[in-house]
Amino acid sequence: MHFSFKGFILSLAFILSGSLSVCVFAQDTPPAAPQATPSATPQATPQPTPKEKTAKLDKNAPLKPVTAEQLAEGTLIVYGGRGGIAQMGRTTLEHGKMTITNADGSSDSATYEKRILRGESQEKDRWRIDQKFPSVEFALVYNAKIFGLLNDSVFTPRADAVAAFEAQMYHGLDALLRYKENGSKLEMGEKQKNLGVEYYTLDITDKHDRKTRYFISVKTLRVMWLEYTANSVKYTRRFYDYRYAQGLLVPYRSVLLADDKQIEESWVSTVTYGQKVEESYFSES
Repeated sequence: MHFSFKGFILSLAFILSGSLSVCVFAQDTPPAAPQATPSATPQATPQPTPKEKTAKLDKNAPLKPVTAEQLAEGTLIVYGGRGGIAQMGRTTLEHGKMTITNADGSSDSATYEKRILRGESQEKDRWRIDQKFPSVEFALVYNAKIFGLLNDSVFTPRADAVAAFEAQMYHGLDALLRYKENGSKLEMGEKQKNLGVEYYTLDITDKHDRKTRYFISVKTLRVMWLEYTANSVKYTRRFYDYRYAQGLLVPYRSVLLADDKQIEESWVSTVTYGQKVEESYFSES
Protein backbone atom coordinates (compact mmCIF):
# COMPACT_ATOMS: atom_id res chain seq x y z
CA MET A 1 0.00 0.00 0.00
CA HIS A 2 1.35 3.34 -0.99
CA PHE A 3 1.34 5.69 1.97
CA SER A 4 1.19 9.38 1.35
CA PHE A 5 1.79 11.58 4.40
CA LYS A 6 0.26 14.53 2.59
CA GLY A 7 -2.86 12.55 1.81
CA PHE A 8 -3.07 11.40 5.41
CA ILE A 9 -2.91 14.97 6.69
CA LEU A 10 -5.63 16.10 4.28
CA SER A 11 -7.86 13.17 5.23
CA LEU A 12 -7.33 13.88 8.95
CA ALA A 13 -8.14 17.57 8.46
CA PHE A 14 -11.36 16.70 6.61
CA ILE A 15 -12.47 14.34 9.39
CA LEU A 16 -11.68 16.85 12.16
CA SER A 17 -13.44 19.59 10.23
CA GLY A 18 -16.58 17.46 10.01
CA SER A 19 -16.40 16.58 13.71
CA LEU A 20 -16.04 20.22 14.74
CA SER A 21 -18.95 21.21 12.56
CA VAL A 22 -21.15 18.63 14.23
CA CYS A 23 -19.98 19.78 17.66
CA VAL A 24 -20.66 23.44 16.96
CA PHE A 25 -24.06 22.63 15.47
CA ALA A 26 -24.88 20.61 18.56
CA GLN A 27 -23.99 23.57 20.85
CA ASP A 28 -25.88 26.26 18.88
CA THR A 29 -29.11 24.33 18.36
CA PRO A 30 -31.46 24.44 21.38
CA PRO A 31 -32.76 21.10 22.56
CA ALA A 32 -36.16 20.15 21.30
CA ALA A 33 -38.95 21.08 23.73
CA PRO A 34 -40.54 18.05 25.35
CA GLN A 35 -44.01 17.25 24.13
CA ALA A 36 -46.63 18.07 26.77
CA THR A 37 -49.03 15.35 27.67
CA PRO A 38 -52.76 16.10 27.36
CA SER A 39 -53.15 16.19 31.15
CA ALA A 40 -50.46 18.85 31.49
CA THR A 41 -52.02 21.22 28.95
CA PRO A 42 -52.69 24.54 30.83
CA GLN A 43 -56.29 25.72 30.85
CA ALA A 44 -57.07 29.26 29.75
CA THR A 45 -57.92 31.54 32.73
CA PRO A 46 -61.35 33.12 32.22
CA GLN A 47 -61.12 36.91 32.11
CA PRO A 48 -63.54 38.89 34.31
CA THR A 49 -66.21 40.84 32.55
CA PRO A 50 -66.29 44.65 32.93
CA LYS A 51 -69.20 44.28 35.34
CA GLU A 52 -67.24 41.81 37.49
CA LYS A 53 -64.22 44.13 37.49
CA THR A 54 -66.38 47.00 38.72
CA ALA A 55 -67.92 44.86 41.43
CA LYS A 56 -64.45 43.81 42.61
CA LEU A 57 -63.23 47.39 42.74
CA ASP A 58 -66.34 48.51 44.65
CA LYS A 59 -66.52 45.62 47.12
CA ASN A 60 -65.52 47.89 50.02
CA ALA A 61 -67.87 50.70 49.03
CA PRO A 62 -71.03 51.21 51.16
CA LEU A 63 -74.19 49.62 49.89
CA LYS A 64 -76.20 52.00 47.74
CA PRO A 65 -79.75 52.01 49.09
CA VAL A 66 -82.50 51.78 46.54
CA THR A 67 -85.52 51.63 48.87
CA ALA A 68 -86.62 53.66 51.88
CA GLU A 69 -86.13 50.69 54.21
CA GLN A 70 -82.62 50.03 52.89
CA LEU A 71 -81.75 53.68 53.49
CA ALA A 72 -83.16 53.62 57.02
CA GLU A 73 -81.39 50.35 57.86
CA GLY A 74 -78.09 51.56 56.40
CA THR A 75 -78.29 54.74 58.47
CA LEU A 76 -79.18 52.70 61.53
CA ILE A 77 -75.98 50.66 61.13
CA VAL A 78 -73.87 53.82 60.93
CA TYR A 79 -75.35 55.10 64.19
CA GLY A 80 -74.51 51.91 66.07
CA GLY A 81 -76.91 49.25 64.82
CA ARG A 82 -80.29 48.19 66.15
CA GLY A 83 -78.70 45.83 68.69
CA GLY A 84 -76.26 48.43 69.96
CA ILE A 85 -78.93 51.08 70.28
CA ALA A 86 -81.31 48.68 72.03
CA GLN A 87 -78.63 47.58 74.48
CA MET A 88 -76.54 50.69 75.14
CA GLY A 89 -79.17 53.28 74.28
CA ARG A 90 -81.84 51.93 76.60
CA THR A 91 -80.82 54.64 79.04
CA THR A 92 -79.24 58.01 78.29
CA LEU A 93 -77.70 60.53 80.66
CA GLU A 94 -76.64 63.71 78.89
CA HIS A 95 -75.23 67.02 80.13
CA GLY A 96 -74.76 70.13 78.07
CA LYS A 97 -75.49 73.79 77.54
CA MET A 98 -77.89 75.67 75.31
CA THR A 99 -78.71 79.16 74.08
CA ILE A 100 -82.29 80.24 73.41
CA THR A 101 -83.02 83.18 71.08
CA ASN A 102 -86.18 85.04 72.07
CA ALA A 103 -88.67 86.71 69.75
CA ASP A 104 -87.26 90.16 70.58
CA GLY A 105 -83.77 89.08 69.55
CA SER A 106 -82.40 88.68 73.07
CA SER A 107 -80.90 85.37 74.15
CA ASP A 108 -80.78 83.29 77.33
CA SER A 109 -78.18 80.68 78.19
CA ALA A 110 -78.74 77.60 80.30
CA THR A 111 -77.25 74.29 81.27
CA TYR A 112 -79.29 71.13 80.96
CA GLU A 113 -79.38 67.55 82.13
CA LYS A 114 -81.33 65.02 80.07
CA ARG A 115 -82.38 61.57 81.27
CA ILE A 116 -84.10 59.05 79.00
CA LEU A 117 -85.42 55.61 79.87
CA ARG A 118 -86.52 53.97 76.61
CA GLY A 119 -89.35 51.46 76.37
CA GLU A 120 -90.53 49.20 73.58
CA SER A 121 -91.54 52.27 71.54
CA GLN A 122 -91.38 56.03 71.90
CA GLU A 123 -94.83 56.12 73.45
CA LYS A 124 -93.49 54.03 76.33
CA ASP A 125 -90.34 56.09 76.81
CA ARG A 126 -89.75 58.32 79.81
CA TRP A 127 -87.93 61.61 79.42
CA ARG A 128 -86.78 64.26 81.83
CA ILE A 129 -84.92 67.47 80.95
CA ASP A 130 -83.71 69.70 83.79
CA GLN A 131 -82.86 73.25 82.65
CA LYS A 132 -81.01 75.78 84.75
CA PHE A 133 -81.25 79.42 83.66
CA PRO A 134 -79.67 82.30 85.62
CA SER A 135 -83.08 83.23 87.09
CA VAL A 136 -84.95 79.92 87.27
CA GLU A 137 -84.46 76.17 87.35
CA PHE A 138 -87.14 73.68 86.36
CA ALA A 139 -87.71 70.28 84.75
CA LEU A 140 -90.01 69.01 82.04
CA VAL A 141 -90.99 65.35 82.28
CA TYR A 142 -92.73 62.88 79.97
CA ASN A 143 -94.23 59.79 81.58
CA ALA A 144 -97.36 58.99 79.56
CA LYS A 145 -98.03 62.75 79.74
CA ILE A 146 -95.98 65.93 79.96
CA PHE A 147 -95.74 67.93 83.18
CA GLY A 148 -93.35 70.36 84.82
CA LEU A 149 -91.48 70.32 88.13
CA LEU A 150 -90.48 73.54 89.93
CA ASN A 151 -88.99 73.21 93.41
CA ASP A 152 -90.52 69.71 93.61
CA SER A 153 -93.96 71.12 92.82
CA VAL A 154 -95.87 69.96 89.75
CA PHE A 155 -97.03 72.60 87.27
CA THR A 156 -98.59 72.66 83.81
CA PRO A 157 -96.11 73.93 81.22
CA ARG A 158 -97.03 76.50 78.60
CA ALA A 159 -98.15 75.21 75.21
CA ASP A 160 -94.98 76.38 73.44
CA ALA A 161 -92.80 74.63 76.02
CA VAL A 162 -94.78 71.41 75.56
CA ALA A 163 -94.47 71.67 71.76
CA ALA A 164 -90.70 72.17 71.98
CA PHE A 165 -90.38 69.21 74.35
CA GLU A 166 -92.45 66.95 72.10
CA ALA A 167 -90.39 68.00 69.07
CA GLN A 168 -87.24 66.67 70.72
CA MET A 169 -88.96 63.34 71.24
CA TYR A 170 -90.90 62.88 68.00
CA HIS A 171 -88.92 64.94 65.47
CA GLY A 172 -85.41 63.88 66.43
CA LEU A 173 -82.96 61.17 65.48
CA ASP A 174 -84.81 58.61 67.62
CA ALA A 175 -87.80 58.77 65.27
CA LEU A 176 -85.54 57.47 62.49
CA LEU A 177 -83.40 55.06 64.47
CA ARG A 178 -86.47 53.41 66.02
CA TYR A 179 -88.88 53.69 63.12
CA LYS A 180 -89.65 49.97 63.15
CA GLU A 181 -90.38 49.84 66.88
CA ASN A 182 -92.68 52.86 66.47
CA GLY A 183 -94.55 51.36 63.52
CA SER A 184 -93.74 54.40 61.37
CA LYS A 185 -94.12 54.65 57.61
CA LEU A 186 -91.14 55.31 55.35
CA GLU A 187 -91.00 57.10 52.02
CA MET A 188 -87.85 57.81 50.05
CA GLY A 189 -87.70 61.07 48.12
CA GLU A 190 -85.45 62.33 45.36
CA LYS A 191 -81.79 63.04 45.97
CA GLN A 192 -80.88 66.65 46.59
CA LYS A 193 -77.63 68.55 46.18
CA ASN A 194 -76.54 71.39 48.43
CA LEU A 195 -73.22 73.18 47.89
CA GLY A 196 -72.03 70.28 45.75
CA VAL A 197 -72.88 67.61 48.36
CA GLU A 198 -75.52 64.95 47.61
CA TYR A 199 -78.19 63.93 50.11
CA TYR A 200 -80.84 61.24 50.26
CA THR A 201 -84.23 62.40 51.53
CA LEU A 202 -86.31 60.14 53.75
CA ASP A 203 -89.78 60.94 55.08
CA ILE A 204 -90.89 59.20 58.27
CA THR A 205 -94.49 59.44 59.47
CA ASP A 206 -95.45 57.95 62.82
CA LYS A 207 -98.80 56.50 63.86
CA HIS A 208 -100.01 59.94 64.91
CA ASP A 209 -99.23 61.43 61.48
CA ARG A 210 -96.21 63.37 62.76
CA LYS A 211 -93.96 63.67 59.73
CA THR A 212 -90.20 64.37 59.67
CA ARG A 213 -87.99 64.64 56.61
CA TYR A 214 -84.35 63.58 57.02
CA PHE A 215 -81.49 64.72 54.80
CA ILE A 216 -78.89 61.96 54.83
CA SER A 217 -75.40 62.26 53.38
CA VAL A 218 -74.92 59.96 50.36
CA LYS A 219 -71.26 59.58 51.32
CA THR A 220 -71.54 58.85 55.07
CA LEU A 221 -75.23 57.96 55.67
CA ARG A 222 -75.27 60.46 58.53
CA VAL A 223 -78.27 62.71 59.09
CA MET A 224 -77.05 66.24 58.41
CA TRP A 225 -80.36 67.95 59.08
CA LEU A 226 -84.07 67.30 59.40
CA GLU A 227 -87.23 69.30 58.76
CA TYR A 228 -90.78 69.28 60.09
CA THR A 229 -93.75 71.64 60.18
CA ALA A 230 -95.81 72.57 63.22
CA ASN A 231 -98.50 75.27 63.40
CA SER A 232 -97.57 76.42 59.89
CA VAL A 233 -93.96 77.03 60.96
CA LYS A 234 -91.16 75.16 59.18
CA TYR A 235 -88.52 73.94 61.62
CA THR A 236 -85.04 72.80 60.65
CA ARG A 237 -82.59 71.09 62.99
CA ARG A 238 -78.99 70.81 61.80
CA PHE A 239 -76.42 68.43 63.27
CA TYR A 240 -72.68 69.02 63.63
CA ASP A 241 -69.56 67.64 65.30
CA TYR A 242 -70.40 63.94 65.11
CA ARG A 243 -68.48 61.67 67.46
CA TYR A 244 -68.81 58.11 68.76
CA ALA A 245 -69.72 57.59 72.42
CA GLN A 246 -69.66 53.97 73.64
CA GLY A 247 -70.07 52.78 70.04
CA LEU A 248 -73.06 55.03 69.25
CA LEU A 249 -72.80 58.00 66.88
CA VAL A 250 -73.76 61.32 68.50
CA PRO A 251 -73.94 64.89 67.13
CA TYR A 252 -72.35 67.03 69.83
CA ARG A 253 -73.78 70.27 68.45
CA SER A 254 -77.17 71.07 66.95
CA VAL A 255 -78.95 74.20 65.76
CA LEU A 256 -82.72 74.68 65.53
CA LEU A 257 -84.26 77.17 63.11
CA ALA A 258 -87.85 78.36 62.75
CA ASP A 259 -88.59 79.66 59.24
CA ASP A 260 -84.83 79.97 58.69
CA LYS A 261 -84.26 82.02 61.88
CA GLN A 262 -82.12 80.45 64.59
CA ILE A 263 -84.01 79.97 67.85
CA GLU A 264 -81.83 77.45 69.69
CA GLU A 265 -78.30 76.09 69.76
CA SER A 266 -77.12 73.29 72.03
CA TRP A 267 -73.80 71.61 72.82
CA VAL A 268 -73.33 68.21 74.44
CA SER A 269 -70.69 68.17 77.18
CA THR A 270 -70.96 64.51 78.17
CA VAL A 271 -73.22 61.62 77.25
CA THR A 272 -73.36 58.22 78.92
CA TYR A 273 -75.35 55.17 77.85
CA GLY A 274 -76.39 52.06 79.71
CA GLN A 275 -76.28 53.42 83.24
CA LYS A 276 -79.17 52.79 85.61
CA VAL A 277 -81.72 55.60 85.67
CA GLU A 278 -84.04 55.60 88.67
CA GLU A 279 -87.77 55.46 88.00
CA SER A 280 -88.29 58.16 90.63
CA TYR A 281 -86.84 60.78 88.29
CA PHE A 282 -89.98 60.53 86.15
CA SER A 283 -92.52 60.64 88.96
CA GLU A 284 -94.80 63.58 89.82
CA SER A 285 -94.25 63.06 93.53
